[in-house]
Amino acid sequence: MDISSFSNDNFDIKEWVNETLKIGETQDKKDNNSYTMGLVMKLQLYVQQVNNSLEHSSQQVLASIPKIMRDAKLLQQEAVVLREKMAQVKQEIIQIEQDTRKSIDTIDKLDKMKNKLSMAKEGLHESDNWTILVNNLEEIFDSRNIEAISNKIIGMQNSLKLLVNVADYEDRKLQLEGLKNRLEAIASPVMVQAFSSSDTEQSIKFVHIFSSIDRITELKKYYHNCQKDILVRKWHNQLEDDQDASVVQWILNYYNILISNWHSQIKWFGQVFKGESATDSLINIYVDVLNSLDPSFNQCIDAALKQVPEKIVLLQEVKDVSTQFAENMCNIIDQTTSGKIDNKKMDNLLEAIYRHLVIYVSKYSTYEQAHLIKNLNSINCMKDELPDTIHALGSSVNSVIDFVIEAKKRCEQFTENCGICGLLVALREYFSNYAGFYRVALRQIDRSKRLKENWNIFQLCFSLLQHSGDVLLKIQNVEKDLSQTVLKLNKSSTFNHKNFLLDKTALKEFESLVKCVTEGTQLSLLDYVTKEFTKLCTDIHNTTYQIVFAPISVYLETVSSNEIWSQFENSSWLNSDLPDYSFSPQEYITQIGQYLIELPQHLEPYLFKENPSLVCALKSIDQEYANAPETEGALARVFLQIVVRGTCNNFSEKILLISSLSSAASKQLTHDINYLNNVLQDLGISMAENLQQLQALLKIPADQYLVQSIGYPVKYVAAIRQIRNITSN
Repeated sequence: MDISSFSNDNFDIKEWVNETLKIGETQDKKDNNSYTMGLVMKLQLYVQQVNNSLEHSSQQVLASIPKIMRDAKLLQQEAVVLREKMAQVKQEIIQIEQDTRKSIDTIDKLDKMKNKLSMAKEGLHESDNWTILVNNLEEIFDSRNIEAISNKIIGMQNSLKLLVNVADYEDRKLQLEGLKNRLEAIASPVMVQAFSSSDTEQSIKFVHIFSSIDRITELKKYYHNCQKDILVRKWHNQLEDDQDASVVQWILNYYNILISNWHSQIKWFGQVFKGESATDSLINIYVDVLNSLDPSFNQCIDAALKQVPEKIVLLQEVKDVSTQFAENMCNIIDQTTSGKIDNKKMDNLLEAIYRHLVIYVSKYSTYEQAHLIKNLNSINCMKDELPDTIHALGSSVNSVIDFVIEAKKRCEQFTENCGICGLLVALREYFSNYAGFYRVALRQIDRSKRLKENWNIFQLCFSLLQHSGDVLLKIQNVEKDLSQTVLKLNKSSTFNHKNFLLDKTALKEFESLVKCVTEGTQLSLLDYVTKEFTKLCTDIHNTTYQIVFAPISVYLETVSSNEIWSQFENSSWLNSDLPDYSFSPQEYITQIGQYLIELPQHLEPYLFKENPSLVCALKSIDQEYANAPETEGALARVFLQIVVRGTCNNFSEKILLISSLSSAASKQLTHDINYLNNVLQDLGISMAENLQQLQALLKIPADQYLVQSIGYPVKYVAAIRQIRNITSN
């Protein structure tokens, strides 16, 4: 029987029994019982064996316990003895230390005296050596042997380190510096020649010499100046060789020279100045070179700007070339240093690369404004005929906005959107000039209006108002787009162009604008432009109202004349107490009623259909339009209400100007007012309260006037009483 599975940690008795009994399942019942009994007996034998083994092991353990106890006791006794010996040794050490302390102090003093004597001996030797080196050095200087001179100076330098405590140490130090200066003066022509010709072997020799005399910094300055002179001279030579090339090509070619020079010098520098940072040195050289070019980039660009009409285009090309060079340099430096470069160094380089653009970015608004105005003037909006002018203005809106979109792209490409403040200034002047075209058209309309009905002029007014609203709507979209641009710019992860392209004043304005937009301050980027076109819409609306109201005002002029009312004084039957239906409305009021009924028909093409541009224009004009519900014809109703309100007010004023009314004339006027009220009810508009009050006062019988007029405005009560010739108690 295999009982090895009994020692398994995951032993399952049920599984073991089932597996074992599977063997007897193939036998008959009698054999199966015998097989099972055999297994039981075997298990009993195994149990007995295990019990015997456990008993035997227990007996062995019990027998060995006394021996273990004895060993433990002996070990304890030895530990006690060891502790006593350690305490004794410690005491002996303390005693020895106390006995020998004075001797050790004496030995230490003697050692220090020995060292001082040795140093004094070496000092005397070096002092004597210093004198010998100084005396021999003058002869070597005459030979102009640089290596020999440097060896002597190195020897003097080593001697001076041991003469720190001599009285004339500072004088000797100054003397050594003077000798180093003389060596540097002798070696400078050879060094310049070596650096200029990229002579690696000769340059390495000078690096070794100047490192030995602690003048490696001065040597690097010579390298810096040599490289600077070479690169500046290459710029000057290029201008002389390629005089017919454009300034953009000059700058591009020179940037290529700088990149090629960087690749060659980074390798050469690493071979010569081992252990020194080639990247830092070359960055310093390039910064110095870009700031020292003669003539400078700015002088060349200024000369080119005088010869081209599209200044912003030229500047954009220069900016693109400079940006490409900056990106190339950043990539090259990042690969060279594996991203480990001082940010301040990179900022200095980028500042030098972009420095020539700062002055032009500060004038960006001027360049952009000139470009925009030129584009605007290319649109022929002013025509000989007024309808053609209105149509041309409507057709120009998309082109005008397209020019704005192009300007925004130029702002991004030329100023990296850092010149967005200048863009806003340019757009302000641009839209002001564009609004001037609308003003001219409005003046033409104003000159064309007549006192009689002129629905053609009316339609032109609404067309002009619609075009103005279209511009206003698109300006709002431009403003939203600019605001989003500012927000994206604030979150940009690229290197910050604002520190390289803006001067202090422009940077302050830019940061103020970004702060206002990002903090959600109520600031309209194109606030002036929006107000100007809102004012334009208001003026167009006022002119439209005047054109619509002109015929009404002409009809109402007859109300205040005596002729229209004097006819009621000569006929006796008219002075009798006739019922209201005996009167019919007079011609002037029927003309007004007919005119008002026709007015919605002329408004239908504009205000009864979906017209976002016209809706924007009207809602910007007055709060009454802004509060109108978003339903079809709501704005037309508002316009009708304004016309009706003007009609009622003017009618009221004309009534108050009547000198005298008979009883019949009063009834006729009341009937005229009632006719107007019926017309307004058909239009769904209520008559103005002031006219209703005048109508009520005109209806009051003369003998009851003083009583029934109580509660009406005093001004109206007194005026109607005088007009009707009612005596006052």
